[in-house]
Amino acid sequence: MSTQTQIDQITERVERLLLRYEELQRTNALLSEQVSVLMHERDSLQSRLSAARARVDALLERLPESALPSGKPSVGSP
Repeated sequence: MSTQTQIDQITERVERLLLRYEELQRTNALLSEQVSVLMHERDSLQSRLSAARARVDALLERLPESALPSGKPSVGSP
């Protein structure tokens, strides 16, 4: 095999590696953006959940003792 043929093969492989590297960089950037969006959404949902819990707790505090069932209320009970 001639030296020029080897150089051409190496050049082709390096070019393919560079294309793959650029593709992986773009994919990584897209995934990073998705992670950021999902983290923001999670934080927003956690904040809403906390606010809802506080409202439920406030409503429970306003109920008279006679209206509360004895023992701990079960989740999903009417």
